Amino acid sequence: MRRMFPKKEARIPFTREGYDKIFTQRDTLLAERPDAVENLRKAREMGDLSENGYYKAARARLSFLDSRLRRLARLVRLGVVVASSGSGRVEIGSNVTITDGKTTHTYTIVGGYESDPSKNTISYISPIGKALMGKREKDVVEVGIPKGIVRYTVIKVT
Repeated sequence: MRRMFPKKEARIPFTREGYDKIFTQRDTLLAERPDAVENLRKAREMGDLSENGYYKAARARLSFLDSRLRRLARLVRLGVVVASSGSGRVEIGSNVTITDGKTTHTYTIVGGYESDPSKNTISYISPIGKALMGKREKDVVEVGIPKGIVRYTVIKVT
């Protein structure tokens, strides 16, 4: 008889700030949940549920909160904080300054769930992040983006 074991889930890398943000979001949603449950209870008391818009909205809100809480619980369970080792190589948690010869950009390399290019944080699995991983100062990388291949030179890694 063959025993089937559940597939081991991969760990999800985070910076310390990104991991702490998950706990903040979870605490915020947990604080909102009692109000959502109370709104649903009030809506049920109004009678006919099939034509009760307040009930449908309250149920949708509670469903949304519970879904987000399950997702955050999974991220907490599988998340691992990765700190930059200061080796001079680009890794998760590194701040890296790059140039294409015309413009200079400074990014923080982060995990996939915490990237926000508008805040100059890019994921290690994004095209640019993937190309930069493991590189040192003065290394040149080529990145395929929608407008073509772009060459970046790593100016600084901290």
